[in-house]
Amino acid sequence: MGTKVPAETACGDTAPQRPLRVQAPGSVVRLPARRRAVSLRSFRRGRPSYPCGFRRASCEHVFVLREATILHADLDAFYASVEQRDDPRLRGRPVLVGGGVVLAASYEAKARGVRTAMGGRRALKLCPDAVVVSPRFNAYSEASKAVFDVFKDTTPLVEGLSIDEAFLDVRGMRRIAGSPEQIAARLRRRVREEVGLPITVGVACTKHLAKVASAVAKPDGLLVVPAGTELEFLHPLPVERVWGVGPVTAGKLNAHGLITVADVARLSEEELVALLGRASGRHLHALAHNRDPRRVRTGVRRRSVGGQCAIGWKRRPPEVLDAVLVGLVDRICRRLRKGRRVCRTVVLRLRFEDFSRATRSHTLPEPTAETGVILATARDLMAAARPMIERQGCTLVGISLSNLEEFEESQLALPGDRHRASSLDEALDTVRERYGSAAITRAVLLNRDQGYVLPLLPDLE
Repeated sequence: MGTKVPAETACGDTAPQRPLRVQAPGSVVRLPARRRAVSLRSFRRGRPSYPCGFRRASCEHVFVLREATILHADLDAFYASVEQRDDPRLRGRPVLVGGGVVLAASYEAKARGVRTAMGGRRALKLCPDAVVVSPRFNAYSEASKAVFDVFKDTTPLVEGLSIDEAFLDVRGMRRIAGSPEQIAARLRRRVREEVGLPITVGVACTKHLAKVASAVAKPDGLLVVPAGTELEFLHPLPVERVWGVGPVTAGKLNAHGLITVADVARLSEEELVALLGRASGRHLHALAHNRDPRRVRTGVRRRSVGGQCAIGWKRRPPEVLDAVLVGLVDRICRRLRKGRRVCRTVVLRLRFEDFSRATRSHTLPEPTAETGVILATARDLMAAARPMIERQGCTLVGISLSNLEEFEESQLALPGDRHRASSLDEALDTVRERYGSAAITRAVLLNRDQGYVLPLLPDLE
């Protein structure tokens, strides 16, 4: 293999250093950018040669020049920020959205230890002077639409992850819009001026690293990871920063002395597979080495649809859990039909008093959008999990429908009408669409709190 020629020899001048920039109050971090030039000898041996200052990314195709062009934009404490925007009295004060369960907490409350999904009583013990406000989902939906309008005006390549975050690809826009860092700074300024909300942006070569960068830069910051400095930025971070590593996986890794991403990167893929399983081990090994070939994709529909309901710490009888299940399935199936989708797999998710979780699933022989079929399957899964519920107590019930197919495509399955919604489902959907979701309901749900209906991206809302 040919000897690599220093940048001074190849180009006659030293390649300029590109610092990692953090646009956040009172903090600037700089990392040296290590650029290399590929020798002429390697080009003659059939390997591509690149202009000075560029080298091929290991995670991308052979002839793609490497540059940090993927943005991850994430609104800060979204629900709480909307409340502080609309009510000046709340600015600078700890704000909790939601009563029984914290749906969102302002950064003033997070500084006291309050976290999303925490119980309301515990949150108020940690932050007694917090202001608790009821959620206003219509206001959050309108704010989300305004922010996504700014995203789409910035670049046509926008992939929404939720109502408050998205990936944007700005490659090829340098001549008309400036560098990715300039585009990100302009995006943040527009969201602040036009929508009135703070937003954090991470910029990197891969989706995973862009998301990690935005998390590190929070709140209200901008962080750019230049090409060539990815591992220097990623490896010192704790394993919890890796996208997809939750408390359970982090606990397993920490128990084996793996504290930072660098610790994980030192393991072979086989060792991680033995520790975490085939899929998780291979995925984590790739991310620890910054191998992420995923591109920003538009027009991609979600692969599952679901919902959950927290039911508190008091132990509930089976009929109460069944009513919660009915309400969830009824609402989710309506969303499924509204999106012209059918599902094959029903997943039941439970959380217990000791914060442990359990998941049960069943795949149907034919795709369906019929409430009765899905509800019967969910009830069977709940019945199978009842011994665990009686021993450990249930604090949260969730339902998810996966293996989704387009309604029109699934019509080819035989028998041709088994996947279709029943006449009752169609009639109920028509009434609710015209007069509102509360116009007609099941008798078992009368006078019962069915929890919040969170706003969603347009796909299946």
